[in-house]
Amino acid sequence: MPIRQLPDHLVNQIAAGEVVERPASVAKELVENALDAGARAITVDIEAGGARLIRVRDDGAGIPEAELPLALSRHATSKISTLDDLNCVVSLGFRGEALPSIASVSRMSLASRPADAASGVRLDVTGGDMAAPRPKAMQPGTRIEVRDLFYNTPARRKFLKTEATEFRHIDQVFRRLALAHPSVALSLTHNGRRVLDLGPATDRAAEDRRIALLMGDAFIEACIRVDHEAAGIAIAGWLALPTFSRSQPDMQHTFINGRWVRDKTLAHAVRHGYRDVLFHGRHPAYVLMLSMDPARVDVNAHPAKHEVRFRDGRSVHDFVFRTIETILTETRPGADPDRPAPAPLPARAVSPAAARPEVPRPAPAQAGLALQERLYANLDATASPGVAEPLATAVVQPIPETDPESAPPLGYALAQLAGIYILAQNETGLVLVDMHAAHERITYERLKRDFANRSVVRQPLLVPVRVQVSQDEIALAEQHEAVIAAAGLGVAQGGPDTLVVREVPALTAGDDAAALLRDLLSDLAEHGSSRAGDDAADTLLATMACHGAVRANRMLTLAEMNALLRDMERTERADQCNHGRPTWTQLTLQELDRLFLRGQ
Repeated sequence: MPIRQLPDHLVNQIAAGEVVERPASVAKELVENALDAGARAITVDIEAGGARLIRVRDDGAGIPEAELPLALSRHATSKISTLDDLNCVVSLGFRGEALPSIASVSRMSLASRPADAASGVRLDVTGGDMAAPRPKAMQPGTRIEVRDLFYNTPARRKFLKTEATEFRHIDQVFRRLALAHPSVALSLTHNGRRVLDLGPATDRAAEDRRIALLMGDAFIEACIRVDHEAAGIAIAGWLALPTFSRSQPDMQHTFINGRWVRDKTLAHAVRHGYRDVLFHGRHPAYVLMLSMDPARVDVNAHPAKHEVRFRDGRSVHDFVFRTIETILTETRPGADPDRPAPAPLPARAVSPAAARPEVPRPAPAQAGLALQERLYANLDATASPGVAEPLATAVVQPIPETDPESAPPLGYALAQLAGIYILAQNETGLVLVDMHAAHERITYERLKRDFANRSVVRQPLLVPVRVQVSQDEIALAEQHEAVIAAAGLGVAQGGPDTLVVREVPALTAGDDAAALLRDLLSDLAEHGSSRAGDDAADTLLATMACHGAVRANRMLTLAEMNALLRDMERTERADQCNHGRPTWTQLTLQELDRLFLRGQ
């Protein structure tokens, strides 16, 4: 066949194949145009999942009558004019392909009126054929109707899904745009039914309410606000606590300069920031908005503009990772950016009327540290079986009369339940602590600190432990010898299928050394040699922390329980264990009163 120039109509339809994937693509392009026009209120009406009608009305700047036909021409745009503009895009749309592409596969009506015009002008287009403009009485702004999408391309129309599925995609796009532009009022209807009606959010409280409407109350209740800026990059938004993790990445929203994007660099940075606080296979939930110089990011990497390229991806990755890691570091009992975690309080005199049997309170200084060292060195090895008081005869330690602002967040221990939970009382009510999960986090953070300082304390074994392993496991041990040694484990090859454990970290002394080694080798096999050394080391340390943590049915004294509570208040990320499980929860006095119908 000879080479020939394609007709404009066919060119537009080919472009529509890239830009107009489904009705949701049309809705996205039209709403983004409205946002670029400075609209403060946008209404979207959908019928039959968008196949029958997509109508978008806005109060933006409008299009002058002389430019209206040009708006439906290919590669005609007001948003870029030079190559320098293309390298510094500040608008959501800029290619000039959306409107002509949509018009080529639908029956479109475009009406617009600038604020300084006496009336509007309407332009109808059917399958790319443009009718003559005519006057239109309307408010300032723009109104676009797209009817019978793909009416002239039946091969495309038959690939549309059910009405409910197509509208779900539109709803998803609408919610993303609503998240990115909280100051704009947005309304969405489907088949005449109001689905969402969002007023403008002008302050932080209103933004939180909008997030709750779009993401759910449970999300906003489990969120930490993010607001940080450094090196010319600003990040704001909401990070869900690790305990709100998901089985799939369905609540992850990342925006660059107001544009929703899918980016592997950012996704990896966030996942890396959560790496110490989530179960394997679980996904964090978040809404993060990055702002930076448009010249530092290329938004022209994909026809639908879902993907971007950073000029310096490493610096962006490190900024996002460090920000999230720092924020999650402060997820511990009583964490407050304005003041550090409180130390244990000294006992106060109790009035005669409220006098109770005196119980020695854990000292806040050297004695308390000694208790903690004894607890964390190895509870099973250092504490004799008769030390712990039986729960039936244990004397309850009273809460001191203190200023609520200076009381320990986790209060003071009362008793132990089922050999698993610590019950404590603070100024608010009842605190329940999972002692294994809490001790696991504390041990892990200590191991990480010691590993970073290359100061993991080793304990030689009186009798070295010989472990039968496979050839692959011997190769793993040789490959990661430095990492294993830095983690405090002394391992040598004792034969063609044997490894000998001669030293173990002091924090795990008394545990099954063979089981510990096998678990570490299993983690290394799953991790792979391509992961960074520090990540592999963290996995090993997490496994050792689990081995070294206090076990269920280990009876603790009140002094040991209080030592554990105080260390939780000082330990980073202590609100959850290494796997993302919560370590403690609170029942307020009001909640307890409701349980027992007090005051009713």
